Amino acid sequence: MSPHARPLDTLATVTVVALSLSWGLNQVAIKAALPDIPPLVQGVIRSSGALLMLFAWSWARGVRLFSRDGSLLPGLAAGLLFGVEFVMVYRGLPLTTASRATIFLYTAPLFVALIGSRVLPGERLGPSQWLGLGLAFAGVVVAFGAPQASATTPAGSTLAGDALLLVAGVGWAATTLVIKGTRLVYAAPEKTLGYQLAVSIPVLAVAAMVFGESLTAAPRPGAIGWLAYQTVWVVGITYGLWFALVKHYSASRLSAFTFLTPLFGVAAGHVVLGEAIDWPFAVAAALVVAGLVLVNRPR
Repeated sequence: MSPHARPLDTLATVTVVALSLSWGLNQVAIKAALPDIPPLVQGVIRSSGALLMLFAWSWARGVRLFSRDGSLLPGLAAGLLFGVEFVMVYRGLPLTTASRATIFLYTAPLFVALIGSRVLPGERLGPSQWLGLGLAFAGVVVAFGAPQASATTPAGSTLAGDALLLVAGVGWAATTLVIKGTRLVYAAPEKTLGYQLAVSIPVLAVAAMVFGESLTAAPRPGAIGWLAYQTVWVVGITYGLWFALVKHYSASRLSAFTFLTPLFGVAAGHVVLGEAIDWPFAVAAALVVAGLVLVNRPR
């Protein structure tokens, strides 16, 4: 078995569940800050702040971010995919609910499994793993439910927002596959994240200018707090942990655990934003947990 595709141990499992919880709240954080900070402006600030954190962390730990290791071209490709992914996320979120956004964004594991099992060494899945992915994806579909509008999201815009988040999910899957299938798999996690943050800043800035976004007033403390959560915790810390996991463990099995994120996202949307939860959520949770058990069984 490839040393970069081994099954998940206890530490990796606990870590990826914690990451899924954090990311489920991330869409809520973006949505909650929207009244004060336009979406793409949030993205520029988030990536810029996280990049400064990354430089400081790398300097303190002696990580060489600028050494020549053959990762430049795949790094630029991963950064471009990352930037486009978040253009889709930030443009899609104002058009749909945070709960629905997480569900569509986290279709990424399905694309990782479908493509990665064919092109990456050590990523092939057996029948029980495919059944598990199917059950987990069915759980996402059940949690998705029928199209409906929220108090702040007109019904006519929901489909457009959902589509943008689905494209973002494809972008995330493509980024994961680029990291696993190129020299980036041997680069330090900090360097992998650095490529994505550095390239995403101009991508998001250009998109903000194209869509005419700017700050018109000083944000309130609550919006600043939600933006700080995105910048410091989500991008500055959890993304680095994710790329470290991707380097050492099976991408398909790691990505399967992120099916928990839509469930955490739906729960966070209900608690923080007052978005509705009904009985399909319990059914979805059962399907996702069953799917994860099957995905992580030995072939």
